[in-house]
Amino acid sequence: MGTTSVFSCAWARRALIWAAMALPMGSAWAAHGYGIWGELKYPDGFQQFDYVDPAAPKGGELRMVSNLRLSTFDKYNPFTLRGSYPAFISSLMFESLLTGSLDENGTGYGLLAEDVSVAPDRLSATFRLRREARFNDGSPVLAADVKHSYDTLIGPHVNPGYKTILVDVAGLDVIDERTVRYRFKKPNRELPLTVGGLPVFSRAWGNQVDPKTGQRKTFDEVVVDAPIASGPYIIGPVKFGRDITYVRDANYWAKDLPARKGQFNFDRITVKIYKDNTAKLEALKAGEFDFMRIFSAGDWARRITGKRFDTGELKKEELKHRLPTGFQSYVLNTRKPLLQDVHVRQALGLALDYEWMNRQMFYGGYQRVQGLFGSTDCAASGLPSEAELALLKPWEKSLPTAVFGPMAVAPRTDGDSSLRGNLKQAQAILKAAGWSVRDGVLTNAEGTPFELEYLASDEGGVRSTMPWVRNLEKLGVKMTVRVVDFALYQEKLRTFDFDVITLAFGGTHTPGAEYAELFGSEAAKTPDSGNYFGVANAAIDDVLKKLAQADTRPDFLTACRALERVVAHSHLMVPQWSGNSHRIVFNQRRLGYKSPMPVFAEGEDWVLSSWWTK
Repeated sequence: MGTTSVFSCAWARRALIWAAMALPMGSAWAAHGYGIWGELKYPDGFQQFDYVDPAAPKGGELRMVSNLRLSTFDKYNPFTLRGSYPAFISSLMFESLLTGSLDENGTGYGLLAEDVSVAPDRLSATFRLRREARFNDGSPVLAADVKHSYDTLIGPHVNPGYKTILVDVAGLDVIDERTVRYRFKKPNRELPLTVGGLPVFSRAWGNQVDPKTGQRKTFDEVVVDAPIASGPYIIGPVKFGRDITYVRDANYWAKDLPARKGQFNFDRITVKIYKDNTAKLEALKAGEFDFMRIFSAGDWARRITGKRFDTGELKKEELKHRLPTGFQSYVLNTRKPLLQDVHVRQALGLALDYEWMNRQMFYGGYQRVQGLFGSTDCAASGLPSEAELALLKPWEKSLPTAVFGPMAVAPRTDGDSSLRGNLKQAQAILKAAGWSVRDGVLTNAEGTPFELEYLASDEGGVRSTMPWVRNLEKLGVKMTVRVVDFALYQEKLRTFDFDVITLAFGGTHTPGAEYAELFGSEAAKTPDSGNYFGVANAAIDDVLKKLAQADTRPDFLTACRALERVVAHSHLMVPQWSGNSHRIVFNQRRLGYKSPMPVFAEGEDWVLSSWWTK
């Protein structure tokens, strides 16, 4: 739908965090894996994950299309700020101490580490590396490499989001050649998975002396040096800035591990970049690549047709998942004077007629986003519980009164509700906030007109935004639409130089420290953070702290529901829409996979890791 995903932001790279059962207080965890709340689905000695085929054939080529918005790439380093890296390089080349499975939540199994031990007080986690673990240059993965990777990721030359999600990590100690211990500032069930999911790369990567200066490169100067990492693929043929081929490492060290068996079956994975969505669709129909996820309801309903579909070569399939809905939304930048009043922001949201849009534009293919944590146990509903009230009451004066009432629900325009009624409500709210319409223009007492700019990086999202723009005009609000190239768009987001944008925020079953990157006061004043909303509220900071430090699952649920209530009633976003399935097109003559899809599979990574060539 022309949105920008914040999965690419550092706060969301924590790919291992989901929910399970309860670990008794005061006990230590020492095992082949770790679960936030306790039990692991796969016992010690398991053979492979249930959703893979251990007998899947190896070989062949997977031809993919880039899942990034970028129309080019100019570096191989996915961790630094400047420049653009090629799609899938992180998941195909970089590994971590632990790896998650796609059919459960809140667990990580030993990958580079053969076991993990969590101290009884949960103030440290110790990982013992496998002796067979190797980088793609043949060198062993050692504790010194883990420490080097951690030190680099919290250093000055990478995306600052890493420093945010690792704020409660006190440090990393090298115990011996193959043992490391992460120390934590406070007990936090999530941290062993967070540190266990950090990418590990070799100390030798980019560690050369510049013959001109006699100095070693800083990490942000490691640009086109091929990564020295431990993953199943290495970089093969490249049309730099356009197409890239990853080649399966014939000496991949982990191919027989239980957490890797039956996976990474393609000899080559070629990723192609197209200039826009129309070019992608035409290339798909022409057979230029083998797999594509479809995000546009219009494309899915009307444009996924052609000869190759008629002959059965290309197949459309809609696969239901149980992933969190996330919270794709219009983001309102509260740093801007016109958007600082919560009541004004509420009025803007009342002008969005989602039900009409879903009927007329989306072919009934979506559901309205509700809150932050849809399709998870964290979702708040009805009135706050006694525990939630106890958490929020001390901050009553700094919170909207509505926080203490029923959970916010996105306005509707069907049944007993209508757009006309919603606009009348919005007019009353704006009038009470000091705004009135003069000659068709909404102005305040000083005569300042209410004018906003919606910033987009392509034309795709503009069409779905125009109905909202037209409804805002009925309130006297002028919102112009400005489309800029993606490089400028990125820069404006980094410096928070916008009024309104669209972002797709990924969901999680276990929100934690990374949400401080989205809603924390410190992030609000940090350029390139994920706090695009500009929200800086001590009450939210306190709830975020309680969320990260929750000792029990009930405490955790109380904190995340309280957070959802505060954010929703602060009207920082105008919620958009989400789907509950993956809509895919693939070449069924070339590709195979084990059915059914694991219910927590996220996008292309499932295809990269578990499919094969027929």
